[in-house]
Amino acid sequence: MNIAFLSFPQSVSILLSELEKRFGITQKPTKQYGELLYFENFNEKLLKNSEGITQYPYWAKTTMTEPFFLRFETISQAAGHLKNLQRNWAPYQFTCFRRAQLIQDKLPYINLKDRKFPVEIPASPIGLYTLIDEHNLIASTKTTSFLPAGTLHFIEDHENPPSRAYLKIQESLTMAHLLNGTPLPDENSLCFEAGACPGGWTWVLAGLGAKVFAVDRAELAPSLMQNPRIKFLAHDAFTLKPQEISEQFGEVDWIFSDVICYPERLFEWILKWLDYNQNLNMICTIKMQGEIDWPLIQKFADIPQSHIVHLNYNKHELTWIHTKKEN
Repeated sequence: MNIAFLSFPQSVSILLSELEKRFGITQKPTKQYGELLYFENFNEKLLKNSEGITQYPYWAKTTMTEPFFLRFETISQAAGHLKNLQRNWAPYQFTCFRRAQLIQDKLPYINLKDRKFPVEIPASPIGLYTLIDEHNLIASTKTTSFLPAGTLHFIEDHENPPSRAYLKIQESLTMAHLLNGTPLPDENSLCFEAGACPGGWTWVLAGLGAKVFAVDRAELAPSLMQNPRIKFLAHDAFTLKPQEISEQFGEVDWIFSDVICYPERLFEWILKWLDYNQNLNMICTIKMQGEIDWPLIQKFADIPQSHIVHLNYNKHELTWIHTKKEN
């Protein structure tokens, strides 16, 4: 088979390392178009886990699973060919930007703008195409993401959040809903956030109406410390037992962590919470400390009811999402 992986920005080397060290894929790309890596005669069996389920690299924003090449003479010809295949198309542009925009203008409309949170992402198939030069493109009707070119950016609030980390939780909550239909936290939700300072995640949760028990050694931003929906405790959040938190705040239904810690410690902490209550919604950032321990990352992925994603707002980290099992 042929396949093409679209890397997150400035992450081609990490993507290639993941292919090699996570999947054992040493094959070099046949062609590289900007941050799109195209492989001919790719051994798809290497992407399958022990249960025969295909897994895709986290550092790929999206994957072209059936890429093809198209030669065209005019913009209308290129757009017409794509429209004949399906409705929804998103571009990845690394060259011929003006020409690519003219092609996109002739395709059915999809929203490529920054979104306002909260946002509903349609679970609709979306193709991907990339201009190679003025008369050639590579495209695939089938991709691995419902996001246009795997991209989700939000309209930023430059005044109210205490840190830009708020964008990360906005994206992770959006992905939890997209992947599993998980509702956003609301006025009926009790959330526990470990390592909350300065409060970017807490700010989003309180803004959704949720009650938040925020724990960190340092206080939150002053406006959050005065918010009646937020209870703060100065403590090492990872040393608190679930029973202690329940006694102080009540039985929580959402757990959050963006703490900088070794992945091994995060994994042990997650298991402690799931031993206490398996029916939790949890979102945790796995911070990479140097070389990525792929067998450990797989342990996170093997936890039932969970997903691992690389967000558009992640850096050298992954996001682990665990969702409540529906009755």
